[in-house]
Amino acid sequence: MIYIELFIEFFKIGLFTFGGGYAMIPLMTNTIANNQWITPDEFTQVIAIAEMTPGPIAVNSATFVGQKVAGVGGSLAATLGVAMPSLLLILFISKVFFAYNSHPLMKSIFKGIRPIVAGLVLAAGLSIGKTVMITETSPVLALNYVTIISFGILGLVLIKKKMHPVLLILMAACIGSVSYII
Repeated sequence: MIYIELFIEFFKIGLFTFGGGYAMIPLMTNTIANNQWITPDEFTQVIAIAEMTPGPIAVNSATFVGQKVAGVGGSLAATLGVAMPSLLLILFISKVFFAYNSHPLMKSIFKGIRPIVAGLVLAAGLSIGKTVMITETSPVLALNYVTIISFGILGLVLIKKKMHPVLLILMAACIGSVSYII
């Protein structure tokens, strides 16, 4: 029964979230909390591992949550659940998109979705940041603020100076290494 529950819940997450894996994190957080599958602290760790693992963060997160809840079968159910809506929707949307891609209504729909996706990604960042900031000890808390401010500054530099993302990643790795050593 847990396999079906994992599949259905992650299918809903995959079906009702636009904007990729980071936009799915708030909905995953809510679903996981409502079902009490893992703690918020464990989910933060799952996200960290999912970011380091090759592949889409939503699929990786679903896989790790499913594994923690119900082993290998749970990881398979959650992974299929989160990926299936995208597959089905893209098959349908591609057919419609290629038939009507120059229609003004289609252009308006995609223009309207952009701010929603940006808001969902921001909500994911705030949700993860809130969990990290509240649960860590005092010295680490100060380092987290320094790290977050540093990443914010690096993000602004990326936007203003059109810096190559690989260079930004290397700079962020240096800041993270220094804050870890300290």
